[in-house]
Amino acid sequence: MADATSTAAATERRLVRRGLRLEYFTLGWNVVGTGVSIVAAVAAGSVALAGFGLDSLIEIAASTVVVWQLKQAGGSRERRALRLIGAAFIALAVYVAAQAAYTLIVAAHPRQSLLGIAWTALTCLAMLALATAKARTGKALANPVLASEARVTLIDGYLAAAILTGLVLNATLGWWWADPLAGLVIVYYGLREGHHAIREA
Repeated sequence: MADATSTAAATERRLVRRGLRLEYFTLGWNVVGTGVSIVAAVAAGSVALAGFGLDSLIEIAASTVVVWQLKQAGGSRERRALRLIGAAFIALAVYVAAQAAYTLIVAAHPRQSLLGIAWTALTCLAMLALATAKARTGKALANPVLASEARVTLIDGYLAAAILTGLVLNATLGWWWADPLAGLVIVYYGLREGHHAIREA
């Protein structure tokens, strides 16, 4: 019995270390991504890239919350972490909706952004891989906070794909409206996942 308990504890410690490594990698990626996206957004006048930069900031906040929770798991801490992640989702959805609506109303035409295209393509691949690893680790740990943050990362990957599509359409076909419309993808997912995280709390 003692051996089984010891093995289970060792497995849990290994999974927690893996979860922390995944979050630290996500933090590093998104610190760089925030800067790259904002620079590209300003240069191109792209609401989609600006929203993506802010999404990277929220991903940084969400990863920080998970690191905080993994280092000292507990009921009240889990609930607070889930509420913070949910609030971040909803705030992002509101911002992107407002910015996209404004861009469409004033018909602001963003310029091409090769930097934005390259970065969103890389980010899409990285976030989808990270989301899969986080979901598996969260399930193995029975940790709802890590599992919820895996969905944040998954949405970041979906958003990168949507923004990439808008940037490519704008660059190749001159469809300027594809840029703000691409940003609206996050509104639906952000509201849905924000509600889900808060409800789980």
